[in-house]
Amino acid sequence: MLKSLSTLVFTLPLVVATSVYADDSASLKQKLANLDNLKADFSQEVTDVNDKVIQQGAGTFALAVPNQFYWHLTQPDESLIVADGQDVWIYNPFAEEVSVVDFNQAIDASPIALLVHRDDATWQAYQVSQKDECYQITPKAIDASVTQVDICFTQDTLEVMKLKDQQGNLSVFSLTNQTSLDDDDDKLFQFTVPEGVDIDDQRLKALD
Repeated sequence: MLKSLSTLVFTLPLVVATSVYADDSASLKQKLANLDNLKADFSQEVTDVNDKVIQQGAGTFALAVPNQFYWHLTQPDESLIVADGQDVWIYNPFAEEVSVVDFNQAIDASPIALLVHRDDATWQAYQVSQKDECYQITPKAIDASVTQVDICFTQDTLEVMKLKDQQGNLSVFSLTNQTSLDDDDDKLFQFTVPEGVDIDDQRLKALD
């Protein structure tokens, strides 16, 4: 389950060749302009290339522009991803380990980055196409760990995210109880390393 969450954060888009794609990306940009913060519950189901269910889970999700992200899986095993605006923390309570990377590392080839990172350079790395109220996002990089993301709305409400990886696994995240953040929710984007937890610091600045 933690592997699928790690894939999510590294999947956290667009200069394209045709005017159709340009129009679709502009439409998605407009949708996201109305989504500068969000909190919701989610359920997760992962199926393999043969459509067999291999994982299920549930938890809480939140985002805030710019560059803040919170993903707390509570079932079946707890894990946590927090993007605080500069760094991304991936915490595994069972293993008593936390990994940390630069935010810019996490958004490379990351379709989900569209939700919280709105600069033109990020959008140039992806191609967007629209079908009804869903947007299909594919990275231009051929070595991306996530090969396709679908983001689906009901009017302006984000309801479903689908991620397909290189192995053909499909992760479907269904959102419910969507609300705007309140002042108390700012703490969701602050991560404090628990005492006694090992830190795997992969930030580029930490390697200098």
